[in-house]
Amino acid sequence: MSFGLINTLRVQLVLLIVAALTAAQLISLWLFADERSLAVRAALGFEAAGRAANVARLIEEAPEDLRMSILRAANSPLVRFDLASEPFVDHTDHSDGGMVESRIRALLGDTYTRDIRVELHEIEGRILPLPHLSQEMAEMHMAMMRGELTAVEMNLSIAIAGGSWLNVGTRFERPPIQWPVYSMLTFTLSAAAILIGVFWFVMTRLTGPLRRLVGAADRLGRGEDVADLPMVGPAEVRDLTSTFNRMQDRLTRFVADRTRLLAALGHDLRSPLTALRVRAEMVDDDETRDSLVASAEEMQSMVEATLTFARGLAGSEEPETVEVGAFLDALRSDMVTPFHLDSGPSMEVRIRPHALRRALRNVIENAERYGDNPRVCYQARNDEFVITVEDNGPGIPAPELERVFDPFFRLEQSRSLETGGHGLGLSIARTIIRAHGGDISLSNRDEGGLRATIAIPFAGT
Repeated sequence: MSFGLINTLRVQLVLLIVAALTAAQLISLWLFADERSLAVRAALGFEAAGRAANVARLIEEAPEDLRMSILRAANSPLVRFDLASEPFVDHTDHSDGGMVESRIRALLGDTYTRDIRVELHEIEGRILPLPHLSQEMAEMHMAMMRGELTAVEMNLSIAIAGGSWLNVGTRFERPPIQWPVYSMLTFTLSAAAILIGVFWFVMTRLTGPLRRLVGAADRLGRGEDVADLPMVGPAEVRDLTSTFNRMQDRLTRFVADRTRLLAALGHDLRSPLTALRVRAEMVDDDETRDSLVASAEEMQSMVEATLTFARGLAGSEEPETVEVGAFLDALRSDMVTPFHLDSGPSMEVRIRPHALRRALRNVIENAERYGDNPRVCYQARNDEFVITVEDNGPGIPAPELERVFDPFFRLEQSRSLETGGHGLGLSIARTIIRAHGGDISLSNRDEGGLRATIAIPFAGT
């Protein structure tokens, strides 16, 4: 699974739910196994206590010569009985052993007059047979305990009438962890039902509206017309969609108002400029007349450039899918001075061809005007296609590399008004390229000249 897929909201939610269900199931299993272990240990301890109480009663009731026979008959691979003058247990365990002692007293009908001692402790590692067992019984013990297991050893010392002690030793292993089939089946069915519900909710109620919102925001950033998004999904997603719709409406009105303002200003300036030029022609002094006519023509040119810039902001052209190499080759054929075009990979992109052609023409004409032999190349880079325009001119001082994109900004040296332009060419180019979701940047080449790098994402095309 790639990192990009893991990074999506749907996959992260599914992984989170699966991890939570698995953790809950493991905790439940651990608690179940621990409770089961305690229950089995208690049952085994009570069983050993019952056998010890019965043997103690038999010994006290049987003749002296039958006692050893009773002990031999009671011994087993896991329980050892011995009759001695001293107790094997020198103290009483009042924690877990208290229940065993109470069990023995209840079976013997004793009310705390008999001395009964109980000791419980765990055995780690390899479990050895109980002492004083025959070879056959020791082998049976090893087979039953299955070698290295964790076990609990319980030792009992019960006072017998006449001053002797019945010493009892037993060992029982912890029960192995078992995976209950029904529990696993319940977990699987529950996880499947939850995941199906999450997939339906996430895909239809959450990620679906969010993906539509991402696409609409990208198209809006590229200057395309975007219809209002439907109000669906949870309350937070609906609020986000409503905010986006309001933002889109405000931005659209803002751009439209500014565009209309520039267009109206340019249109209204044409009449007085035309009248000014007519009147300038009527001036008798040649030098004054020529100066006034030149100023009027310059003002008229600036008005036309402003209207061109305003039309570039409007961005009403519909996007089309074009092949980059063929698009640039057609642009080269249309230009008065063809540029050198390096071949690149075949790529289809979705652009507004007339607008992008205009932006590239401005950049390439800029390179032709201030450098020699402009070179254009293109390539794919990560998730965007990149067009590079290079020239062999004098370059631009580093502090001015960004300022040349400001409207009406002109350098004072080689790129002055006398060498052409009103300082709107690169501004228009950047406006169009950014409307495609990309950007343009300038840098000075190490070997001399200027490099313009145009990057437009594939995702937005």
